[in-house]
Amino acid sequence: MGVAMKDNELKVFSGSSNPELAKKICQAMDIELGALTLKKFSDGEIWVRFDENIRGQDVFIIQSTGQPADNILELLIIIDAAKRSSAGRITAMLPYYGYARQDRKDQPRVPISARLFMDMIVKAGANRIIAMDLHSMQIQGYVDIPFDHLFSRPAFMKYFREQGLFDDPNLMVVSPDMGSVARSRSLAMYMQKGLAIIDKRRTSHNQAEAMNIIGDVKGKRCLIFDDMADTAGTLVAAAKHLKQKGASEVICAFTHAVLSGPAIDRLKNSDISKIYTTDTIALPKDKILPNMEIVSVANILAASIKRSHMNESISDLFYEFNVES
Repeated sequence: MGVAMKDNELKVFSGSSNPELAKKICQAMDIELGALTLKKFSDGEIWVRFDENIRGQDVFIIQSTGQPADNILELLIIIDAAKRSSAGRITAMLPYYGYARQDRKDQPRVPISARLFMDMIVKAGANRIIAMDLHSMQIQGYVDIPFDHLFSRPAFMKYFREQGLFDDPNLMVVSPDMGSVARSRSLAMYMQKGLAIIDKRRTSHNQAEAMNIIGDVKGKRCLIFDDMADTAGTLVAAAKHLKQKGASEVICAFTHAVLSGPAIDRLKNSDISKIYTTDTIALPKDKILPNMEIVSVANILAASIKRSHMNESISDLFYEFNVES
């Protein structure tokens, strides 16, 4: 184990994307959120200033990088300001990492935006990146600096246990597509539940059609588990097929509530009776549905900051959940 940094060298700051989550993280750590001024000029240019000394400090910058895209630029500017203020170490903590779906060239003449974003963070001056529930695991290999990948699963599991889902003999975990099988299998094994898989065929950008269900879901209470919901097309189509195959109820859980475009209307009119998500993305009130429960991941993020600061293992936080298989 490395030598721990002094407590007074730990500083946590927040961008404008999710200040409430940052406050919860600091409350869990029993520290004050760092003082940072953020503003925009009349032409839209972003300006930041650290309002306290960070020279030689272990600085963590919390910023989800979803809508709007200015959140990305703001993060880069904050990192640059920290570097030019002689911070000892700079960690970019991304509860939600945007552009993760653009992780490869899947057709001619397109960018690999996930790689570009990583390069920009490193170039700005970050020494470490921490992100939660990446859409594409290989993104961790895009940079040559330490990259810690966190999982929301412990927060979900604690909440599911309190809600009695562990005790439901009819509960079945459902993977919404083939790419989520490992994640869903791990969850099913931990909850000691059966697993069904939806074979999904994507028809066009931001649209997907569930084609086939592998597993018997008749009479089952199906829990669809995924990393994110964007337009919610996958979730709604999956729920429809599950009900057609005889599922008694469909509930869903996803980490990142992007919920863009028609997502809210789709969810309102879907076969999904209960929605569980987290606070990695700050949701406006008009996107919080009556059947939606928001599970905070602040304790997980706080624990990872503490362990990183003290040079302790972060992966040990998730060992019992077998989430890395």
